[in-house]
Amino acid sequence: MRFAKFVILAMLLSFSYGCGGGSGSDSSSSGGSGGGGGGTGGGGGTTGSSYPAAAEDCFEIINQYRASIGLPPYSRWTDAEACTDDEARRDAEANQPHGSFGSCSERAQNTCPGWSGTPESMIGSCLSAMWAEGPGADFSTHGHYINMSSTSYTKVACGFYVTSSGRVWTVQDFR
Repeated sequence: MRFAKFVILAMLLSFSYGCGGGSGSDSSSSGGSGGGGGGTGGGGGTTGSSYPAAAEDCFEIINQYRASIGLPPYSRWTDAEACTDDEARRDAEANQPHGSFGSCSERAQNTCPGWSGTPESMIGSCLSAMWAEGPGADFSTHGHYINMSSTSYTKVACGFYVTSSGRVWTVQDFR
């Protein structure tokens, strides 16, 4: 059910650099505990993710999809993970997917805004929905897949933020 809702939402609200335009999901700007801005996680330090297990899963899953079509793996861009966590936080607080695009020197970005679960439990479904958009060349329809399968990028950073109400925002930055 969540997959169907995401695919429909992505098709209705897509624009360049992946899904976007708002998800109807909650943002973290109203109250909460832990972390800056009312949510939990994100930011913390200059390198590495606040959710290292989820970031590793994200990296591994993307590379499994790439291997399935004979592409070399992306490198894990750990130096950008704290920045990518912060992008997810800022997007959640503004309730605007891709609102912070470019702030980590990425060249492309995918996002899954406002998902239920934990970062570790939702990342597989998020990436599966994006991969299911392809193959195809029309970026407005296949943008997530195109970013995940591109030979123009060599690395990926996965960032996560959990709002005070428990919704997960994740960003995948490519460079």
